Amino acid sequence: MIIESKAPTRIDLAGGTIDLWPLYLFHENSQTINFAIDQYAKCRIETREDGRFVVESKDRNVRIEADSLEQLRGDDELSLISKLIYFFKPQTGLSISTDCMAPAGAGLGGSSALDIAVCGALNKLTGERYKPEQLPFIAINVETQVLKVPAGYQDYFPAVHGRVSRIKLQVEGVTREEVVTDLDELERRVALCFTGAPRNSGINNWEMYKRHIDNAPGIFDRFERIRDTALKIDEALTARTFDKIGAIFAEEWASRRELAPGITTPFIDQLIEIAGASGAEAAKVCGAGGGGCVAFYCQPKRKAEVEDALSNAGGQIIPYRIAREGLSVIQK
Repeated sequence: MIIESKAPTRIDLAGGTIDLWPLYLFHENSQTINFAIDQYAKCRIETREDGRFVVESKDRNVRIEADSLEQLRGDDELSLISKLIYFFKPQTGLSISTDCMAPAGAGLGGSSALDIAVCGALNKLTGERYKPEQLPFIAINVETQVLKVPAGYQDYFPAVHGRVSRIKLQVEGVTREEVVTDLDELERRVALCFTGAPRNSGINNWEMYKRHIDNAPGIFDRFERIRDTALKIDEALTARTFDKIGAIFAEEWASRRELAPGITTPFIDQLIEIAGASGAEAAKVCGAGGGGCVAFYCQPKRKAEVEDALSNAGGQIIPYRIAREGLSVIQK
């Protein structure tokens, strides 16, 4: 049996970091807004008759082999995939390979999209015991075991559903709703640039997490402002008032860069300044910051000009389309 799956990564617009449990419980009406993009994480499973497990990450060029699920459980090289296999406990050996189009450490939720792609394929292999809406919660719990620090909720939902997501973070639970808007116009407005320097979201998020828990001076108000920008961008997207989003985007970044040292870098600041001179209204780092990708919100019809300026300055432009569908699983 062969099973193939893929899941989209995402660009986060507003409300990131507040999606870490339990931080959102301290901020009423917390939510994050993001949209899925066609930089896919992919998984391929082929069953084996010898009972062995062969796990390969093509983008990382790492391969491991194990004789049993128990042996796989202790793997530290491809621990996310290994722990997912152990969780689903297939009744057959298998060869599993993964790949991710997004650069490592890009801040696009690549590991979470990979997590969902592997969950989808293993769930199919083991009889679809879990509904699609359960997969984000399995994925985040297993990835937290790997990171050994809290993981944020927002990345898993665009990987399952695609399009634009409103992830609502409430006392009664975390849910996802679609933000219905003009996807073509959003694509025309947002440019994506990789700085070439990966970042470690586990470390950056953990620093911000600790500052919030320790009630560092000003931290609560900064998170409140980040929450507010997510609500404002949600409203603007829903009303399709795209001319209002640039200022809100800038407001989000102004609050985010104050959360912890290292969220921005001199090169990121340089790219933002250059893009601003070429038609970008605002910019913010994707994910936890410290490197990775930067998203630029552009004036109408000036996205190409912004991309050219960023490329000339040493940035790596990532062309994308908004993914209209989420997780795809095919059995051959």
